[in-house]
Amino acid sequence: MRTVIVGGGVVGLTTAYELARRGHDVTVIEAGRCGAGASHGNAAKIAIAESTPVPAPGVLLQGIRWMLKPDSPLSIRPSLAPGYLKFLLQMATHCNARDFEAGLDLHLRLGEDANDLFDEYQTQGIDFEMHDRGVLLAFETRERFDEHCASLPAFEAAGHRPQRLHDDEVREAEPALSDRIRHGLFFPADRQIEPDSLTAGLLAKLADLGVVVRENTRVGRFIRSGDAVTAVVTADAEVISTDALVIAAGVPSGAMAAELGQKLPIYSGKGYSIDYSPAPIQLRTSLTLEDARVAVTPLDGMLRLAGTMEFGSKDDGVNDVRVGAIRRSAQEAFRDWGEGAGEQAPWAGSRPMTPDGLPVIGRIDSVNNAYINSGHSMLGLTLAPGSARLLAGLITDGGSTLPDDLLDRVSPNRF
Repeated sequence: MRTVIVGGGVVGLTTAYELARRGHDVTVIEAGRCGAGASHGNAAKIAIAESTPVPAPGVLLQGIRWMLKPDSPLSIRPSLAPGYLKFLLQMATHCNARDFEAGLDLHLRLGEDANDLFDEYQTQGIDFEMHDRGVLLAFETRERFDEHCASLPAFEAAGHRPQRLHDDEVREAEPALSDRIRHGLFFPADRQIEPDSLTAGLLAKLADLGVVVRENTRVGRFIRSGDAVTAVVTADAEVISTDALVIAAGVPSGAMAAELGQKLPIYSGKGYSIDYSPAPIQLRTSLTLEDARVAVTPLDGMLRLAGTMEFGSKDDGVNDVRVGAIRRSAQEAFRDWGEGAGEQAPWAGSRPMTPDGLPVIGRIDSVNNAYINSGHSMLGLTLAPGSARLLAGLITDGGSTLPDDLLDRVSPNRF
């Protein structure tokens, strides 16, 4: 079965791997360089402990309050674009406790095998950097700590039971922290992955499996015959025939689906990251500075800071004010941060967001052989292997690793 996958990020490449293992003749088309977008600049971790959906009680109201604060963790840029306004209004309807709890449950179900699947990847010969340091969610205030603890029953029901730490216990878990950090939740199962090494490892394995990867190749249009896509035409007018199409192109996935007659509200949520090499401090574990919403991930020879959520941005340009806020969070949270020696050029990029905060996985109604695997927000690395295995099963034999009610919740036809 000939299958074309549009998108060479971690979601597209893991999908290509799962389909190639099932005997598909796979071609991956990537507009730029594989893994160079959100897959490159992410927080570099399997974030099971942070699998909460973005729409949460009070989130948009907090964003509106922060609109005049340029260095806030959440930014909503006002826009009169009808589609964008509708997206925000739809997101507002999901900022309630019931949808939040249901979305968290789905993310935990979809990501429950993430560690095992990445272990399988390495056993199957995919070479990449992975660590097993757990994650410490670090809080300055008891208010933020208690607010986060309200979601712990869902994590504990799924087998993720954090250690609750206070005052000196927090610094015993991570000695580099300053006295500013008063409370913590330590989740031992979370992993860290250097994302560029994962991209390289997947590409090498795909080459071994005979997958054709076309980088710097833009899609011009799709050719349809009746209710099926029969070919993808590149911007250079090359025609690539296919029996099935998978769109895994991040934010552009919505526009591509629209060309096939399917409306998908996928919009950009811009994020930032800064790498330090060599690392200015040595850490025992990875962390998330919860009050600033900044992830701190130690890797081989480097340290990554990642954070902020910016709705309404039209490009991937770096905002120095927001980068400064990320730097300042590290200066305040760590004793010996100093000037942050070893800082590399900051990165900014778009993450694919949906109004209900859930990924989009499955076949679209408008075409009987076209599928979507996108909309993973900040959990692309965490959910990629589970999403890839789910979609590969749906395409190959119609089987699903999720029950029907949860499958309906990630369906592209739910909007």
